Amino acid sequence: MNLKTISGCIGALVLALVAVAPALGATTHDKAAGETPTVVLQTSKGDITLELFSERAPITVKNFLAYVDEGFYGGTIFHRVIPGFMIQGGGLTVDMTRKSTKAPIENEADNGLTNQRGTLAMARTQSVNSATAQFFINVADNDFLNHGVRGYGYAVFARVVDGMDVVDSIAEVSTDSLEGRRNVPEQPIVIERVVRKE
Repeated sequence: MNLKTISGCIGALVLALVAVAPALGATTHDKAAGETPTVVLQTSKGDITLELFSERAPITVKNFLAYVDEGFYGGTIFHRVIPGFMIQGGGLTVDMTRKSTKAPIENEADNGLTNQRGTLAMARTQSVNSATAQFFINVADNDFLNHGVRGYGYAVFARVVDGMDVVDSIAEVSTDSLEGRRNVPEQPIVIERVVRKE
């Protein structure tokens, strides 16, 4: 085989690889873009399976999954439970100690998702961009929490796809005041761990 033939073969091979590469890249990108992360909250009352809206709330989902992957939520509790409204957790331990968190994230409440029954949103202070790790699960349609209704709103980033009966059972537990906080379950409702579902 002479040098001209070898050069021609190499040139053809390079062209073939260049032609295939965009298709391979697109396939990988499409798969990643189409993924819908799912996690399971394993609680002392039972499991709650969540579907995360990574395309509509990318910053919030990335933040939530970072806490999930480092095991942050294990041993935290649902510390605020209000029947007919929501259950809130993910930031305090059984002894009501607040866990250290990462920096606050940008509020994505303007993503078009609404605080309907069974959705999860980030808890925050009066400051719009103050959410860190705490979240709440809506047990009713809470339209007044949506973007633009009474202010910037609360960013919805997930929904319950299995275990809403567990959520409802948590929402009905007896509560009291503890450590200066109201609506605290008398018996701790522990988030034992949160794991990604394969």
